[in-house]
Amino acid sequence: MNTFQKMAPENLIDNPFKLIGKDWMLITAGTKESFNTMTGAWGGLGVLWHKNICFCVVRPTRYTYEFMEKSNVYTLSFLEEQYRDTLTYCGTKSGRDVNKVTETNLTPVFDNDSIYFAEARLVLVCKKIYFQDMVPAHFLDPAIDEFYPLKDYHRMYVGEIVRCIGAVQ
Repeated sequence: MNTFQKMAPENLIDNPFKLIGKDWMLITAGTKESFNTMTGAWGGLGVLWHKNICFCVVRPTRYTYEFMEKSNVYTLSFLEEQYRDTLTYCGTKSGRDVNKVTETNLTPVFDNDSIYFAEARLVLVCKKIYFQDMVPAHFLDPAIDEFYPLKDYHRMYVGEIVRCIGAVQ
């Protein structure tokens, strides 16, 4: 288990392209009584409306979508490479069918209104401030639609990073 300390998002040394696109993340939302997590590999970090933000995308067919819709807060948990199998599992199994925490031995941390995992090396706690559905008519490159054979277009969630916590080495 990791011990965490608060840090400013501006002090992150991770490359966001590697962090999200290669390392992946767990997107988690809900309450202590009922939550779900899923693996995400699409998103971004930046500044918008003078706020440090991150965005992630969730398809409406995913179980986590229900929790994202009900929650004001979501977290992004980044794990070390040794958890690749856990990330793969959480990205290929539905929380409707399995208990991902039990099956992967993840340790949830319930921190005020957020849920993340003790195994994470970095956690971004985000307050939802905007959402937008992907609209295929807005794809300027028609090849993008190939990512949606089931026409289950993502919803993008933009969150203000309200806490950034990293594992103490």
